[in-house]
Amino acid sequence: MILGKSIRIYLKEGSVTGIKFAELVNHTIQSLSCPRTKISDLNKHFPIEINTQGVYFLIGYEQDTVKPMVYIGEAENVWDRLKNHDLKKDFWNEVIVFTSKDENLTKSHIKYLESRLVEIANQTDRYRLKNGNSPNLNKLPLPDRDAMEEFLSNIKLLTGTLGHKFLENPISIKNIPERIDLIDSPKDRSLNDKKDELELHLNVSGIKANAIQTNEGLVVLENSEVADNPTKNYGYGALRESLIEENIIAKNTIGKFYFSKKHLFSSPSAAAAVVLGYSVNGRNVWKNDSGKSIKEIEKTEIE
Repeated sequence: MILGKSIRIYLKEGSVTGIKFAELVNHTIQSLSCPRTKISDLNKHFPIEINTQGVYFLIGYEQDTVKPMVYIGEAENVWDRLKNHDLKKDFWNEVIVFTSKDENLTKSHIKYLESRLVEIANQTDRYRLKNGNSPNLNKLPLPDRDAMEEFLSNIKLLTGTLGHKFLENPISIKNIPERIDLIDSPKDRSLNDKKDELELHLNVSGIKANAIQTNEGLVVLENSEVADNPTKNYGYGALRESLIEENIIAKNTIGKFYFSKKHLFSSPSAAAAVVLGYSVNGRNVWKNDSGKSIKEIEKTEIE
């Protein structure tokens, strides 16, 4: 049985674009989300929550890139790290900090969290990770490790609630990678929960692609084919070129375009247009194993 969660969010300026303080009800985790332009206000209004040990995300965007960027860090004093080190980084415009109300996080705990968060962000492949190296995973006693895995699940939940899903797998059937050097390494049950996902296929003019429809859109799967010669000036040309530049769409050994890794599109039509090289109604061309299009499936479900 899946249980619901209660999250309390305080908007410091009464605005969703300002500082946000979020906490999971009946848990020790607490979070602060802040735009870079208001970074000095963090220590002014939340000195207890920010002057302690924790993990944090620096999030930003660069022009002409498909993915947002994230840097994952840890610090024994998050505020000191932000003002003395991370303000020198140019790319980010938002920081999200996670600390504990009971201040029981140790250096070993936050190093463990940092390593696991980098591991998960690499695996989900939603944002471009700005960390130069993957930190080694600290070995913790079993009770501590289980406590940190629960803390990790809560970080994932709050991060998504605050608008960033880079810790969420685009396809729920994928698991967080387990460490082979850990005995009885716990799985993140929230990533293993089965969701309503529809396997789909496209086969048009010799171009074949596979995808999975999720609650967020449509994930085109690795090794799906892509048309070589797109129509000029069609609506998704810039997106296609960006995917090629990011090497998400690449050329195989015989010079044909294909998806080198899975990619989440906001709609079936966007996915179909990039695959086929011209604008098309994706709800008509993506079909299930029985040959029914998304449009036909949706019509059947609501009748």
